[in-house]
Amino acid sequence: MKWSKLKQHIKYITSENEKDFEVEGVDLDSRQIRPGFVFVAVKGISSDGHSYIDKAIGLGAKAIICERLPDAIDPNIEFIIVEDSSIAIGLAADAFFDSPSKKLKLVGVTGTNGKTTSVTLLYRLIKSLGYKAGLLSTVRNYIHEREVIASHTTPDVVRINQLLSEMVAAGCDYAFMEVSSHALKQNRVTGIHFTGGIFTNITHDHLDYHGSFKDYLDCKKKFFDQLPSDAFAITNVDDRNGMIMVQNTKAHVVTYGLKQMAAIKGKIKANTLQGLILEIDRVEVHSRLVGAFNAYNFLGVYAAALQLGFERSEVLAKLSEIQAVDGRFDTYFVENKKVLGIVDYAHTPDALENVLDTIKELKANGRVITVVGCGGERDKTKRPVMAKIAADKSDLVILTSDNPRSEDPNVILDEMIAGLDMKDQKHTYRQVDRKEAIRMAARLADRSGDIILIAGKGHENYQEIKGTKFPFDDKIILKEVLV
Repeated sequence: MKWSKLKQHIKYITSENEKDFEVEGVDLDSRQIRPGFVFVAVKGISSDGHSYIDKAIGLGAKAIICERLPDAIDPNIEFIIVEDSSIAIGLAADAFFDSPSKKLKLVGVTGTNGKTTSVTLLYRLIKSLGYKAGLLSTVRNYIHEREVIASHTTPDVVRINQLLSEMVAAGCDYAFMEVSSHALKQNRVTGIHFTGGIFTNITHDHLDYHGSFKDYLDCKKKFFDQLPSDAFAITNVDDRNGMIMVQNTKAHVVTYGLKQMAAIKGKIKANTLQGLILEIDRVEVHSRLVGAFNAYNFLGVYAAALQLGFERSEVLAKLSEIQAVDGRFDTYFVENKKVLGIVDYAHTPDALENVLDTIKELKANGRVITVVGCGGERDKTKRPVMAKIAADKSDLVILTSDNPRSEDPNVILDEMIAGLDMKDQKHTYRQVDRKEAIRMAARLADRSGDIILIAGKGHENYQEIKGTKFPFDDKIILKEVLV
């Protein structure tokens, strides 16, 4: 694409040193710049792209999009001044990759919990119906059958457009994508065209980044505010903020729920370790998913499939066959000990409470032994809350490290323990080494019917400590110590 054509897609204030050339790529990461690229200087959380303009030029950038000019202007480089570079990069990336999101039926899922499960179920469902699909999730990305490693909940907007473009080239008809609050606040989905969106729920999370629950709520709502009139907006009416999410959307609104009146109404008839039996639209459906929280995920996915034009009975039949998502209520039963191990990604207060409530509902006898920690460099206000939930809903609790990152794990544990009273502390242990904490849980589980919950990391196969990711998989360790 010619630069003169690409820049027509960007709203800019002024330009300096007007040029024209064949654009070889656009990027906001100076390390990715190659000859013929356009570099967009975006001010981020920890660094400002304007500081890397000279580096980008040195690597071959032919044009720079920025919010302010550098002190020295290279006469061989065109500079475009924009009001907001984070918006400009989205528009530039969409134009460069020839608007791939408009060539797919792209559904975004946002909310505190349930995003990964929902997009993965949709991806598996559509594939089982005979269509090619793409997936952008926390756990992994797929371009039809080809896996692409995922490093963030939502990649930057250049990587999103690149992946969507590869999906189009691979013949995909559909794509499903997690949309995080960080991505919405940082305009990482600007220029992306969504066929529809799903709201799962919103609870306490990421307040370290957002500063307030209102800002967190507003970022999620922004996704639905920006949906076009030909899109659909599916919302969980049982969540107290479910209708707030869609109050200003131009999209067609569809509600789902288990309690309130909804367009897609479900009822849990049975909830066992083998899965759920649901009644949906007066039809009884079996699901391999476990827990009431997964009933909501099932309903949201079902609603989206109907909006995408699929036939009800076929969707329900295929959904009933789909397995749970990796790291979400993964179970491991030890026959000789009669002990059940569960690994779950629950890393927010609401998610932890949901999982423990499900375990309480399912267990016949025995005790619940919970191993849980909180991540470093993340929302500190949830640390005492999560410890309290674990103590209230478990017979024994072992507080341990999650991904401490650059923080002192003992300080994190101190902040968790601050949420416990003397009664709670009597059945709570502290073990900073996560492997030893899991080993301790296995030793304590010496009664028939005991259930061990290892919460917080789920699918992750590493532990991040002081900037280094060490191999660590809760499921592998749990199986080792439960033999």
